[in-house]
Amino acid sequence: MEKKRSQKISPLTVTIVIIIGLGLLLSLAAPRFPLLIESGYSSTIYSWISSILSRLTGIFPFSVAELTIVGIVVFCLVQIIRGAIALVKGPKKFLRGCPRGIGKLALVMVLIYVGFNMLWGLNYSRLSFADISGLPVEPGSAEELAELALALTDRANYLRGQVDEDERGIMILSSGVRKMFAQAETGYHHAADIYPELGGKFGPPKGVFLSHYWSYTGITGMYFPFTAEANVNIDIPHFMLPSTATHEMAHQRGFAREDEANFLSYLACSMHPHVDFQYSGTVLALLNTMNTLYRADREAYATVRNKYGDGLNRDLIDWQAYWEQFEGPVEQLSADINDSYLKANRQQDGVKSYGGMVDLLLAEFRQAQGQGN
Repeated sequence: MEKKRSQKISPLTVTIVIIIGLGLLLSLAAPRFPLLIESGYSSTIYSWISSILSRLTGIFPFSVAELTIVGIVVFCLVQIIRGAIALVKGPKKFLRGCPRGIGKLALVMVLIYVGFNMLWGLNYSRLSFADISGLPVEPGSAEELAELALALTDRANYLRGQVDEDERGIMILSSGVRKMFAQAETGYHHAADIYPELGGKFGPPKGVFLSHYWSYTGITGMYFPFTAEANVNIDIPHFMLPSTATHEMAHQRGFAREDEANFLSYLACSMHPHVDFQYSGTVLALLNTMNTLYRADREAYATVRNKYGDGLNRDLIDWQAYWEQFEGPVEQLSADINDSYLKANRQQDGVKSYGGMVDLLLAEFRQAQGQGN
């Protein structure tokens, strides 16, 4: 009688299991060791990998991330159709194959999760930018918020008088979207003179071809770790394009938290020599500050709001009108998914974590005032 041969586990299977195990272990342990993640991953391994990967994908004039995501969606739809056909033709055979199919899907999802963390996700556990930069972050009073908001309003009004407008009186980029993307890195070069962690060579931001349809999700930009690309919704009004691009470039540099990416966007835009960037970054900072001031002191908010210039008001009205046309269940679902994603990555305030930028703005504001005295 012939004995059954023992099935040998292939070296590839062993390797995959080890990688998954180590990846999951590291992902779970990372929040406990921010200093180790900072020195052993974010500022070393990640910086090296993302720089090389983004420059490789930067060779292509289109978003490789967009092409990849569209390809995945098409593949999934084809598989669903094939599965439906198989179910109709042979229900029993289909059901017998389900456990194996589910197992393969689970393995792919785990590999994607581990890959996400190894390529970028561990950055959620790095030191905060306040710790890295030495900015003295502390809670601010309503009076400080109003003072910051007023300073940003004056700056925004001044810069608004220097940008180009279209026939409707709405701000437009003087050099066009493509050239703006090519210029975006200049702000980070200047910021790196003060904060070296913001330096490095990366591929340029990419405009998404399907941007108009992307707006139904309410999303203006996305960093895609698997291609290291900063993707931007180029259908949105021009005045927010530079700050959106630099926000995603902050993610590209390994700063995963949304509040920090917003602050770094403002920082890079403020230090950029081109007025389009300066205006965009200032408005981003102003809107975040005013949202916080509204919750702290509505009377002070109203006082500052009345100081908005005509040009700034036109841009904000256009911004609101743009997004009103995309309101609906898709936008709400996208917001819920984004909120869950942020919470899953230890940003417990979810989408509210975008508002934490104001603490960093106040810290920089206090520092500037101290230097000015």
